[in-house]
Amino acid sequence: MLVSLYQNDPEFGEIDENLDEVLEMTDDEAFDLLVLPELFATGYLFESKDEARKLGNKAGEGKVFQALTELARERDAMIIFGFPEIDGEKIFNSAAALFPDGKYKIYRKTHLFSTEKKIFAPGDTGFFVIDFKDARIGIMVCFDWIYPESARKLALLGAQIICHPANLVLPHCPPAMITRALENKVFTVTADRIGEESRAGNELRFVGQSRIVAPNGKILGELGDDRPGLITAEIEPQLADNKRITPGNDLLSDRRPEFY
Repeated sequence: MLVSLYQNDPEFGEIDENLDEVLEMTDDEAFDLLVLPELFATGYLFESKDEARKLGNKAGEGKVFQALTELARERDAMIIFGFPEIDGEKIFNSAAALFPDGKYKIYRKTHLFSTEKKIFAPGDTGFFVIDFKDARIGIMVCFDWIYPESARKLALLGAQIICHPANLVLPHCPPAMITRALENKVFTVTADRIGEESRAGNELRFVGQSRIVAPNGKILGELGDDRPGLITAEIEPQLADNKRITPGNDLLSDRRPEFY
């Protein structure tokens, strides 16, 4: 399976421009799975719920969904990306997983970070696994990483690949994803962004360092912290089914949750 991620530097509110950049940079690329950052087309620092609502959309609607669904169809691929999801009176920090046939699944971020709590409702989907091209794919978004239960839950559900759209500002996450891969023996795909935003009385610098990590902790591809880029790695998802640590130790069956 060819797994790709794109690291971008979005201009806040410029949805068309940010989307066109992704379409241009992936134009000649082959992939079975493409992961884009959290809120990749809108930017991150919303000044109000009203602003987030103006830039967001209902699941399955809008130009971003339309364009990326077409790209998924053309490549016979799954595309996972972050967006502000409007659902009635609530706004969620969500990630969509688009199938080539136009269907989709929505994950809503479980653990909201800092000022996100002023804009978004806490996610209510819980964690789940998607079957696609003989692979089992899970999703978590950005700050979910700091809770090891997020990745462990996905591993217990059978995920072989954990896709991780992100807008990271804490420097610890990129190296921590090696640990998340190792402690669950899964592939992790962290698609982060770079750049800075200064809005709503806040100033953030995003750390980049997007990476694809194998179940043995090996980095299969990574980017720096100062420029956009696309990376692709060919993986065997079934390698994540081997949870043996030693001949006598299985990562999951040796757990003793009655003591946790």
